[in-house]
Amino acid sequence: MLLYHGSNMLVEEPRLVEQNRSLDFGNGFYTTENKEQAISFADKVFRRRKHEGRPTVNIYTFDKSAFAACSLLRFDSPNEAWLDFVSANRNGTYKAKAFELIYGPVANDDIFLTFTLFANGALSKEETISRLKIKRLFNQLVFTSEHALGYLKYIGTIDEKEL
Repeated sequence: MLLYHGSNMLVEEPRLVEQNRSLDFGNGFYTTENKEQAISFADKVFRRRKHEGRPTVNIYTFDKSAFAACSLLRFDSPNEAWLDFVSANRNGTYKAKAFELIYGPVANDDIFLTFTLFANGALSKEETISRLKIKRLFNQLVFTSEHALGYLKYIGTIDEKEL
């Protein structure tokens, strides 16, 4: 399986870095199967870091045997459990079991307003999930342990002409 990681630098050896903001699935090394999503994220990181480095999409192979060897939390769609998990992580209140791999839809910028309305109580869970299901959400795979990162192998970057 090919995975992509958008950044403002080359990341040949992925590592776990403490985040300075709350992310969908908590702290971890974020990857996606969707090249366009990774390209977009590389540009976003480059801009967020005030044009330090250069937009870079790192490519990895992933050994799927990790799904059996690591603790895994998997969401196949934006359902109630996913909404609760992402909301708790974004609010910094998630205190339940830790998983080494987390797979599921990305709560990207396209759905920011929906999440904000839900967080402020303007939308119920049911209304929020209903709105999210009509969006095209890409998946992400997040690595939260060194053990899980051992199943990821760097193979290169996307050609700059594609960025």
